[in-house]
Amino acid sequence: MYKLNFKIILAFLLIFSSTFIFAQKKFTVVLDAGHGGSDHGANRSYPDIGLVEEKNVTLAIVLKLGAMLEKNKDFKVIYTRKIDEYPSLTDRTNIANRSKADLFISVHVNSSPSRSATARGTETFVQGPAQNRENLEVAKQENSVIYLDEKDKETFASYDPSSPESLIALKLQQSKYLENSLIVGSFVEANFEKSGRFSRGVKQENLHILRRSAMPSILIETGFVNNYEDALYLSSEKGQQEVAENIYKAIIDYKKATDRKAGVELITKKPEPQKPVEVPLKNDFRILLMTVPNKYNLNDPELRGLNYILPIKENGIYKYYYGVTNMASVKDINLKTAKDAGFKNAYAVGFMPNQKLVTGYYNIEVYAGKDKLSSNSPILLALKDVERNKSNGIFYYTYGKVYTLEDAVQLQKDLEDKGIKNTVIQKNFK
Repeated sequence: MYKLNFKIILAFLLIFSSTFIFAQKKFTVVLDAGHGGSDHGANRSYPDIGLVEEKNVTLAIVLKLGAMLEKNKDFKVIYTRKIDEYPSLTDRTNIANRSKADLFISVHVNSSPSRSATARGTETFVQGPAQNRENLEVAKQENSVIYLDEKDKETFASYDPSSPESLIALKLQQSKYLENSLIVGSFVEANFEKSGRFSRGVKQENLHILRRSAMPSILIETGFVNNYEDALYLSSEKGQQEVAENIYKAIIDYKKATDRKAGVELITKKPEPQKPVEVPLKNDFRILLMTVPNKYNLNDPELRGLNYILPIKENGIYKYYYGVTNMASVKDINLKTAKDAGFKNAYAVGFMPNQKLVTGYYNIEVYAGKDKLSSNSPILLALKDVERNKSNGIFYYTYGKVYTLEDAVQLQKDLEDKGIKNTVIQKNFK
């Protein structure tokens, strides 16, 4: 039974690795110019530059990047748009998934929440830690194509997408997607830095375009439209060409790295000792940024632009954690991102998955303030059994009672879906 199951997993993984095993197959890159058509994206008008629109900048960069890739015989380029039109987010990811692309790159222009021009620079996003379940479902759906081809039916006759063996294989491949996304993202940001741009680093975020792509995928924010220097650069022919060249070099470096891993160069080189496959850690790791008595909302400058922040309140003190992963390589990247953002004393903290509290429980702090909530408050209208306490002149409203951190995170997400945001998970020791 064990040998049969192992063969199923091995055969299933060959579906994914075949792209790299055969050197003659072109490396397929899907290029997505963000926004388009009636969706102008981020935009800003300047007296000397004029109107700078995200949809135009992204299309110009993507067309330049695509032209460079098309001159390279090793690449096949697919565009989600080549004119000023708006494909839906679903259309964009469907194009990538149906083409069985090796890499998906979405190009965008950033904008800070306020009209302040202080935010600047580039940043690259990869699949966020909160979206693994949905991304796994996409992978399962995309690989059901096995049943559509008679030859594949024969080869993978024992493949059952609902079996534990297939799920293991998919999870291994999902982990590889994230690992490869981080690699190409780091190449992109490194090239931006080399060309003199300010890099805000590689970050994880729950974005549809990444969540629904069953392949290594990145979303590149090439600069801030409401920063004059960035806008001037991105609206210029020189700036657009340099951005395209930086991304092109990153794609070339990434392909070389993946070719080496997959053994494409074995034709002319002796095989190098194979590196062991990274094994998931027993614990989940979050990066502790700071422990302070103050509550900050996710867009507050104290959090320095980091996106996936989990605040946990213990004994009246707020602990702010960044990211979550059970892969050592991703943990190290998250720690570096935190330190690069200015949290020099940040460090990784291990959490045992689904560990129940021996004493106490978790609940959600939905409001804290000097003013008492009125009976027609949106929070009180949306939720039942909200508890209220007052301490040192501050009213605290809490909701729910769960016993694992994962359940608390899910409860917090459920509240956010109801429009109740900026909540904090509270750990109670009673």
